[in-house]
Amino acid sequence: MARQQVQTLPRCPFCGQTVGRPTDAVERKMSEFPVGRCQCGAVYSCDATGHNIGSAMVETLVYACNDNWDFAWELMPEDDYLTGRIENYDETSHEVVAEKNVDGRAVRGVLFFVRLHTEISELAARLKAKKESIAKQQIPEILRESERPQVEPELDRKRTRKKATKKSVKEFVEGSDIDALVGLCFDDKKTLRYMLRLLYTPADDARWHVAWMIGSVTARVSTREPGLVSDLLHRLYESTLDSAATPWGMIETMGYVIGMRPDIFGAFTRYLLNFLGDPSTSPKVIWALGEIASTRPDLIRDTPFYNLFHFLEHPDPLMRGLVVRLMGNIHATEVTMQLMGLSGDKEIFVVCEAGKMIELTVADAAKKALELIREGEKK
Repeated sequence: MARQQVQTLPRCPFCGQTVGRPTDAVERKMSEFPVGRCQCGAVYSCDATGHNIGSAMVETLVYACNDNWDFAWELMPEDDYLTGRIENYDETSHEVVAEKNVDGRAVRGVLFFVRLHTEISELAARLKAKKESIAKQQIPEILRESERPQVEPELDRKRTRKKATKKSVKEFVEGSDIDALVGLCFDDKKTLRYMLRLLYTPADDARWHVAWMIGSVTARVSTREPGLVSDLLHRLYESTLDSAATPWGMIETMGYVIGMRPDIFGAFTRYLLNFLGDPSTSPKVIWALGEIASTRPDLIRDTPFYNLFHFLEHPDPLMRGLVVRLMGNIHATEVTMQLMGLSGDKEIFVVCEAGKMIELTVADAAKKALELIREGEKK
């Protein structure tokens, strides 16, 4: 007689209550694990493979600290928080099994729990409230409203799905037909992949236009399928890390995608800093940071942005101009004197705005940046 498999619902290791199925967080991240929260205040994440426990531990602790990475790294285990784990978790059935298989299917999932001590939890909540208060002061109301795009209407399940082709996608991109591309994305997941292929063009104008189109399309697609866009960002980041490939338009695309939906993908911002050390990608990174800062300056201020101050004296006018643009968008009063010193810099650089290339002098960029800083000081 076959032995019956014992299966039970997962219970919090701290309070003993059953916990709900982990789900994707609202804000997507580079290392993504489904997360949940117990009624006792503990938070948990699921590593379905059981091979990424280290990453799951870090992500769970950061999640418990309301995504405040700096605060999380200051905490000490036992003194500031407790940890627990449940092994043999089956993500499919949301149950814990006695043995590591269900009907021949391997089960290696782990639920990792973190519960902050009461005083640490309260401090994390106060830090989050303070951060949100500062962000609210820095971000104009019109931009805060733009963070909440209208949810795309639900599609008729009985509709005839359209199939994406390289030719049709190219025509829609060249014609700036965002509506058609959004609808095509919902019908055929290959649409974004075909759009990415259009980045491989030697024409700068065309490449920047494609990047802007991808950002515009994903901003709307993410209202219903944020996971699809999150996967795109993961692919872009991994492709840019590949030293054997040239990241044609990838950083620019990440800048537009994050900048148009920072409420969901803002956590990806800090990973762009990994490409600052390469002269071939550093101007694109600074442009992307400036693009994100135009809607969410607080995301840039959460990074060590002061390491960019010395670029204001860079011999390349493109670097100077892009850093000036970034400093204006984050209302960096710290560099006001340096910006004033650039008021006579008549060197020309080219920057992309809304998918179109425009020429500016460094002096013009400095003047606009100083105006933005003064406007920020009045609030």
